[in-house]
Amino acid sequence: MRAIRARNIHSNKKDLSPERREELIRALKARFEKNMNRHRGLEWDRAQAKLEVNAEKLWSLNEMERTGGEPDVVGHDKKTGEYIFYDCSAESPKGRRSLCYDREALESRKENRPEDSAMNLASAMGIELLTEEQYRELQKLENFDTKTSSWVKTPSDIRKLGGALFCDRRYNTVFVYHNGAESYYAARAFRGLLRV
Repeated sequence: MRAIRARNIHSNKKDLSPERREELIRALKARFEKNMNRHRGLEWDRAQAKLEVNAEKLWSLNEMERTGGEPDVVGHDKKTGEYIFYDCSAESPKGRRSLCYDREALESRKENRPEDSAMNLASAMGIELLTEEQYRELQKLENFDTKTSSWVKTPSDIRKLGGALFCDRRYNTVFVYHNGAESYYAARAFRGLLRV
């Protein structure tokens, strides 16, 4: 998993080859068409038109895809015209597991440091962590994280005290929990969102 995550993600070059662009758009379109329950009433052609004129957002979607997130459209903001993509992999993305919460937590570990933090990797990918509310909205579409868990954006008052939040789905219920922000687990990653 670490090799997947590490590959040149912190590079300043945020562009894809024409071949990779076409391949990614085909994969996103196929996922969109296969999972219409996630985006009723929305049309792929309009989302694709937005993607084709925004190379950096397409690069971010490629990072979501490459790290196992299986991004898909889950909404459309009528005010801004943006399409909203969430990671829709059944379990927390494999290429983003074993991460502590943020840079401060990473630097606080004296030994057995993880490779990176969820907040840092999300920033490098050009995406945001889901909030608890967004995570719960995602769970209304399908059952996600029935065997894994995902870090969610933690309110600053909790983070100031050393904690961070994560969520999962068990017993047909979405749970929110807390851990020390410096903790990390092989079955926990994070789910991101991207507005295009």
